[in-house]
Amino acid sequence: MLAGLEKPSSGRVMLNGEELTHPSSSLSMVFQSFALFPWRTVLQNVEYGLELRKVPKLERRDRALKLLGDVGLKGYESYYPRDLSGGMKQRVGLARALAVDPDVVLLDEPFSAVDEFTAGILRLELHQIWRKTGTTFILVTHNLSEAIELGDKVIVLSKAPSEVKHVKHISLKRPRKQEDEEFVAIHKSLFELLKEELNASVLRRELASLEELKRLTDIEQAQ
Repeated sequence: MLAGLEKPSSGRVMLNGEELTHPSSSLSMVFQSFALFPWRTVLQNVEYGLELRKVPKLERRDRALKLLGDVGLKGYESYYPRDLSGGMKQRVGLARALAVDPDVVLLDEPFSAVDEFTAGILRLELHQIWRKTGTTFILVTHNLSEAIELGDKVIVLSKAPSEVKHVKHISLKRPRKQEDEEFVAIHKSLFELLKEELNASVLRRELASLEELKRLTDIEQAQ
């Protein structure tokens, strides 16, 4: 719905005072699975959105080269996705998303496909890009520490059908360290909220299995 790809069953999604009913040029996205075009080079992948917007070749080339430098991929412009590590692929995805100068970048679990060491580096780089550009990032993650480290606001969703369970504003100074007392306290409070949802889901499954067992028992007795 935030990307304009699904219509909400109720309510509205608003962006810059206007209802979002279809994909918007003000939004871009970084995918969990990288979603790079394998037949295009690193540079061509970053230029893709600019090509769709008919940006002149020299201008889009300059913008793409600058962004590749910003994400630490200078010198890899002619490489293809098959030649890159997972972390490098995600840097390309981030550069591609930023190339179109969006107001909002949607991040769909962007670090889950890479190892934790690489994810930590990417989080630091994302934080630096955020400070430099002021772009709004919306991050979907199952990593609670990641949400606290990066977010100004953490929205906790309930079990399906999901509703907003809690909104936590994070005012910790940056850079944030997981061992800091305030960080630990926030982590604990949010973990308790998630544990409530987990316990509810487990209880629901247990009740469902009991109901199924009772149904089978009734069938056997009827026979």
